[in-house]
Amino acid sequence: MPQTLQLEQPEEKVEHSPTLNTVLMVEDVLKEAGQVITIAELKRRLPRKVMHSTLTAILDYLQHSGKIVIGTKGVLWVFTEREELNKLINRGLEV
Repeated sequence: MPQTLQLEQPEEKVEHSPTLNTVLMVEDVLKEAGQVITIAELKRRLPRKVMHSTLTAILDYLQHSGKIVIGTKGVLWVFTEREELNKLINRGLEV
């Protein structure tokens, strides 16, 4: 018996995912802030408007990847570039 191909895809709810440019834009604003920043302030500092659901998806990703910490007072960038880390290691005291 010949097999039939299913032409219609089963209906799945596809969630919108942020573009790389949007993620990088949010990262840059958080890096430049240098201190705890509220989500409302983050939205104000972004050069383009970003939907709240998109921003929360980006913040979830950044928190999961260890680049930010989200607390009760806001968001803080904690990721250190490898070059900066190497400088700190070289200046440090080995115990």
